[in-house]
Amino acid sequence: MPDANQPALDFLLARRSRPAKTLTTPVPDRDQLRPLLTAAGRTPDHGKLEPWRFIVLQKPALVRLAEMVETRGARLGKTPEDIAKQRTQYADGDLAVVVVASPRPSDKIPEIEQTLSAGAACLQLLNAALAAGWGANWLTGWASHDRAFVEEGLGLAPQEWVAGLIHIGTEKFAPPERPRPDIDALTTWVDA
Repeated sequence: MPDANQPALDFLLARRSRPAKTLTTPVPDRDQLRPLLTAAGRTPDHGKLEPWRFIVLQKPALVRLAEMVETRGARLGKTPEDIAKQRTQYADGDLAVVVVASPRPSDKIPEIEQTLSAGAACLQLLNAALAAGWGANWLTGWASHDRAFVEEGLGLAPQEWVAGLIHIGTEKFAPPERPRPDIDALTTWVDA
């Protein structure tokens, strides 16, 4: 039997994202955020391509993007409710890290593996923030999938896209537990 890291396993078994709307200040400063980004960078990455990068959005950038959501949403014909919901995600945030999927040309590593690596970087960052005692939540939304928004607002290159926005802050209150998947119903055991 291998030596278990029981505290780490217990953390993973009990981890719970914190709704972004429940997060407030203080938020991690650069020195506090650097180890979280470093942990995210230790995600599985076949071929060592680093097919992702990070953009740290502080409050002034989030306010600017909230205003852009309003303008972009109107141009796209989004409903007032869709615009308001997406605008709030940016306007009410105090710190968010955009995990940018940045696929690299490779004859060996298919783009789907690079995409999965970007998703794993999102989860690594989310879990690192939670393990460090912060509240954190992984969000996206229509704006993060709109080419004009991500290219103008975030400076993404044409081949890049947003894998996730990880909001990080101090939680106002712990959320209630929610139903979890029935692992037995989702698992198939193959022994031959």
